[in-house]
Amino acid sequence: MKKLNRRDFIKVAGTTAAVSALGFPHISSAAAKKVVIVGGGTGGATCAKYIRMADSSIDVTVIEPNKEYYTCYLSNEVLGGARGIESIKFGYDGLRKHGVNVVHDTVTGIDVAARKVSTKGGQSFSYDRCVVAPGISFKDNIEGYDVAMHEKMPHAWKAGDQTMILRKQLEAMADGGTVLLAPPPNPFRCPPGPYERACQIANYLKTTKPKSKLLIVDAKDKFSKQKLFTQAFDRYYKDIIEWVPAKDTGGGVKSVAGGTVKTGDGNAHKAAVYNIIPAQQAGAIAQSAGLADDSGWCPVDHKTFESTIHKGVHVIGDAAIAAPLPKSGYAANSEAKVVAAAVVELANGREPGDPSWVNTCYSIVAPEDGISVAMVYNLVDGKVAKVSGSGGLTSLESPAEDRAREVQYAYSWFDNITHDAFGA
Repeated sequence: MKKLNRRDFIKVAGTTAAVSALGFPHISSAAAKKVVIVGGGTGGATCAKYIRMADSSIDVTVIEPNKEYYTCYLSNEVLGGARGIESIKFGYDGLRKHGVNVVHDTVTGIDVAARKVSTKGGQSFSYDRCVVAPGISFKDNIEGYDVAMHEKMPHAWKAGDQTMILRKQLEAMADGGTVLLAPPPNPFRCPPGPYERACQIANYLKTTKPKSKLLIVDAKDKFSKQKLFTQAFDRYYKDIIEWVPAKDTGGGVKSVAGGTVKTGDGNAHKAAVYNIIPAQQAGAIAQSAGLADDSGWCPVDHKTFESTIHKGVHVIGDAAIAAPLPKSGYAANSEAKVVAAAVVELANGREPGDPSWVNTCYSIVAPEDGISVAMVYNLVDGKVAKVSGSGGLTSLESPAEDRAREVQYAYSWFDNITHDAFGA
């Protein structure tokens, strides 16, 4: 594979064309087969669309409870006030135009022996191949942080209603208040996300509530793109953001009660607004269907992302164990295309080819300052591996004009990936 320098990689990745250009097949005819996709987020929607584009004879059904999907990527800008919630909302008419059967219901069971998916609404769908894209669910690692508490101390780690709860709390907070942000332990969805969120919220406080503070009570001692985020904290939010690592808190937030959180060292913290993000695992249906192992995540064959526990079922997106691929929206999009290609090949009695994947993760740390990490991956000895010399990380010394350009790349990437997944 030809090596790309960082700037060229960002340009390619910004158009979401990289994976498509890696040799996605087009097949005009095949024996009728049925594919059921559980979950209509970025991964599930992309997979459905690309199966239909490659082989229109395959019957594809997506089962998703929500009629609109809110992207987690760029949702931090909603919290910071740079964009409205409507800008991250997408429907499913684009999939329907590709001939995908979209069913708004909740999957309650996957019978791998009978190859059937059942729903809360009493429906049953047979399949030849099932793709599960369930996203995440939360572990009970914080005492007292139950579903009812989500309304008072929102996690906002599933975009939509939770995003707006936290945004409204920030708006209602008096100047001089403290926001407490508690990032989760590894592994979790969108590893840089909490720290981009800190920047977005801090920028809002800086411009509208300058006496306020943001306290990051972390469950970790290090995090993705740490030097770049620390640079942003010092450059833009020196008197607003305070980051406290796990070693100084006894492992982060351990319990919540009333208007107080307690950390592992026994200290109590009070704030005007709390953003508590619990530890994570694969989505609930992956757990109940027996697709997850003791780690809480789903082991898969990296060539096809077929479950190593249940044959005939593929798991994509955040739920899959696919390191070094991160749990990101772009990785889900990339995995979905690989699985779509594999499903088409398998449906036609052929062996899937060797896959490649791509990921870019943007973080907007100030209105004209964006940072990113990018990487290409291939299959080595049956496992996902980074392609040496591909991608890269924003330089700490990058000039202001390059940082401003990265913000525009992020917006272009967002427009393209959402059209790629949900557009006609």
